[in-house]
Amino acid sequence: MPDASSTLLTLATNPTTGVMLYDRSHWGRIRLTGEDRVRFLHNQTSNNLQNRKPGECCDTTFITSTARTIDLATTILTDTELIAIVSPERRAELLPLLDRYIFPMDRVTLADITDETLCFSAIGAGSAALCDRLGLSLPAAGTHNLAELTIATAQSEQPNSTDQTISIRLIGSSSLSSPGFTILADLADHEPLWSHLVEAGATPIDTADWETLRILDGRPYPDRELTPDYNPLEAGLWHTVSFDKGCYIGQETIARLNTYQGVKQQLWGLQSDAVFEAGATLMLEDAKVGVVTSAIATASGTIGLGYIRTKAGGAELTLMAGDATVRSINIPHATRGYLAETTR
Repeated sequence: MPDASSTLLTLATNPTTGVMLYDRSHWGRIRLTGEDRVRFLHNQTSNNLQNRKPGECCDTTFITSTARTIDLATTILTDTELIAIVSPERRAELLPLLDRYIFPMDRVTLADITDETLCFSAIGAGSAALCDRLGLSLPAAGTHNLAELTIATAQSEQPNSTDQTISIRLIGSSSLSSPGFTILADLADHEPLWSHLVEAGATPIDTADWETLRILDGRPYPDRELTPDYNPLEAGLWHTVSFDKGCYIGQETIARLNTYQGVKQQLWGLQSDAVFEAGATLMLEDAKVGVVTSAIATASGTIGLGYIRTKAGGAELTLMAGDATVRSINIPHATRGYLAETTR
């Protein structure tokens, strides 16, 4: 029986047919409107949103005053609103958290639009080919656009029937480092749009498949890699942090970590022929150097993610997690700032 992770990787790298489709409609979507919407979220998260223009998108992190990571979000800027795609585990927490920081003079309104919208992500090297078959233009990374899909109805052969037109927002990111795109649209269009994408050649995947892809990619996730124990620099999220945009929640701690090179642990991929589990201590010889945060068993062993002390090294370490011999590996999603040359 083929290894699930190998099957997914083979599918992801096929430039013609290699595209997986994941229904992320259960992920949260928070909409900000009003003249101060960009400035407001700019001040609440780690990335520089005020330098972005309508039509752009980027990842950013919500962090505490001590720079502990709450969530990794994708923000989409339009002419009239800002949409933040957040993790399902943080949807209920983030809306009241943001509302707490709105002052009477702030011209910003928050709304949870999760239950009104859908969110699909296409992942893999065949994403551009899929867009071509759909008659769409794949946005460049870091951008998005509005588009319309025309879907033939089941009654299209009847004289008076009309095809269905669905308006979508097409985002040039799958939320992983793999090629891909994400679609936002009205929830009422869920079934016809999903069917249309599958008929065009996308292969549906479930949450277990997504988790495998996430771990292979190294995308940190709430309650696993994103917890009160870790900051975004440790999680390999340097690309979501601006060091020169000025004051924001957690900015002072982030600045000190960067200035004094104080990142004491980092997120790495883990591989083993044996079984290991999340929560296991990572040992280098007789020293405790880290912890496993995510793990999935496959037909050929276990893949996972874990934090390793910076002084212990980075990739290609031979570690022990319980009785399993584990090798640390690079992860595509991670960015490491000043640490990139010293721990690769």
